[in-house]
Amino acid sequence: MKKENRLLTIDGETLMSQPLTPLNFVVDTLLSQGLHILAGSPKVGKSWLALWLAVTVAKGDPIWGMGVKQGTTLYLCLEDSTLRIQNRLFEITEDAPANVHFTTNSDTLGKGLEEQLCAFLSEHPDTVLVIIDTLQMIRGAGYDNTYANDYRDLSALKHIADAHGIAILLIHHLRKELADDVFSRISGTTAISGAVDSSFTLIEDKRGSGKATLSCIGRDIEYRELTLERNAENVWELVSDSRTQPELLGGRIVILLSELMRDRTEFIGTPTELSAQIDPVGSEGITPKKVSRLILQSVAALSKIGISAVVRRSNGKRLIELRRAESDDAQGTQAVDPIDPAAVSGGENAPCFAP
Repeated sequence: MKKENRLLTIDGETLMSQPLTPLNFVVDTLLSQGLHILAGSPKVGKSWLALWLAVTVAKGDPIWGMGVKQGTTLYLCLEDSTLRIQNRLFEITEDAPANVHFTTNSDTLGKGLEEQLCAFLSEHPDTVLVIIDTLQMIRGAGYDNTYANDYRDLSALKHIADAHGIAILLIHHLRKELADDVFSRISGTTAISGAVDSSFTLIEDKRGSGKATLSCIGRDIEYRELTLERNAENVWELVSDSRTQPELLGGRIVILLSELMRDRTEFIGTPTELSAQIDPVGSEGITPKKVSRLILQSVAALSKIGISAVVRRSNGKRLIELRRAESDDAQGTQAVDPIDPAAVSGGENAPCFAP
């Protein structure tokens, strides 16, 4: 009997009531799980920045004041020698950790690289970041630069990043031609910008000045510009950040709901009513549209502090139910675990799967 081939769908009402696991960030608010590209002019200092990122994330130290998800990192420095990497390590750090790995050789895309990456990720399941320096080096000689080829190659890498919940950062080049939009200077077709989750461009104010602007744009981050300056140890330090309105993190909604439920056992109301309770003057920026999403992405965190949360519809209205674990109604109630969107979007054609 032929297996029925059907689309796996979810309706909008169910989706807006389903707890989902928030996206993992390797660098808070800046570098999420997925595929990203960092482009800059030759000799601007991209590789110095990439090396520092690999080492700093492996150590678990903050990046420009932003927290990181510590874990194993892999740096494919395909334009360098082992001696050059060692020399650079001695400049940027006193002690490189054992969980940052380097290689100066790899196969190319479609000819073994995918399998090499999957093997490393299987051997090091705590990996959080892979840096490939440069994109051109994993394409081999005689590469045909077309939209279809760009999209195919980057999609293969994105499948690996998504399957393992890691960040893959591709180091790439900029075109020499100037443009009003810095991201349009990224070398290659528009498929590159379309296939990645975030794009970063590193552009010096003046050649050799050691001062540059890191422009950032992506699906899961807000547009921002970081002004950087390279110090005597070749580490890019933060001078200023255009991001002045911090994003509401899951932790903030947990704090506010903990305060709300301190003297009550339950709350049942609409998103508008709940928003008015926890952010009456709007100083937190928790609008009725945001509050449901923040709660659904914080179900696990709320459960840890003894608050169960459910978003449902009743008589045509969306209701949010909050209950303290010690309340009678909550006794024996099974918690609804968040689901990972990637778990239902993967398929048999993915290059490799999370261990």
